[in-house]
Amino acid sequence: MSPSKIYGLIGYPIKHSLSPAMHNAAFSSLTLNARYQLFPLKEDELKEFFSNLKRNNICGLNVTIPYKETVIPFLHSLSQEARLIGAVNTIKVSDTTLEGFNTDGEGFLRHLEQDLKFNPKGQTVSLIGAGGAARAIAVYLAKKTPRGLTIYDIDKTKALTLINHLKENFTGIEFKHAESIEGLNIQNSNLLINATPMGMKEDDPCLVHKDSIPRDILVYDLIYNRKVTKLLQIAKEKGAQVSSGLGMLLYQGVGAFELWMAQKAPVEIMRKALMEELNK
Repeated sequence: MSPSKIYGLIGYPIKHSLSPAMHNAAFSSLTLNARYQLFPLKEDELKEFFSNLKRNNICGLNVTIPYKETVIPFLHSLSQEARLIGAVNTIKVSDTTLEGFNTDGEGFLRHLEQDLKFNPKGQTVSLIGAGGAARAIAVYLAKKTPRGLTIYDIDKTKALTLINHLKENFTGIEFKHAESIEGLNIQNSNLLINATPMGMKEDDPCLVHKDSIPRDILVYDLIYNRKVTKLLQIAKEKGAQVSSGLGMLLYQGVGAFELWMAQKAPVEIMRKALMEELNK
């Protein structure tokens, strides 16, 4: 029997990741000779890692914080989406090339529209964060022509760079920069997204004041390793609709699986594996 094809996740730190459970359940259900593992790498280890992919029988990778932009120089080509977003979360390894893709925005949008029944068209959106995941979300939301998108990041330059990028690529949408969380004008938004890691740890402060959250808003926190973050907790108390990033994790994984395997992913098996792993 030939050795298993290896797939995996690169990032640092990544020990909390649920991706191995999701992908290994998918491989098993389809009796594929493949396994998915974690590759926690320091930045100075990336070059050697990429030069040994074929030797280690690595056929595909996911990429997470902090390397979604860092990996781009190692790749031979980028998909149109990855180029537009400026970040990569999925790499397809073929005999001679490494192709970079981004399934984050597509995964977010699929969860938003299909599972949460939220149509962003004509809506007002507040986004906290301007990193790799936020860029993917902003681009895919912009494709759906919301009325307005306001972005805040603690790194002002990063937020302004993203806003300018969006203005260059999309018309008819009001893109605004907020100098502070208060400047997001959450009270008048239809959708609030936290695309920062703030809230991942028990002692993290909540970025948003409870009084600023209206009842008729969807609050989406990309964090998925806590069942309920402080942000989602206060939003629930206000009667708002809330969601963690577990659905986005699922659908970006589905997108990656289908790129690697060129076949339909077993979505419900992957969803069940995620839930079981989260509940451990």
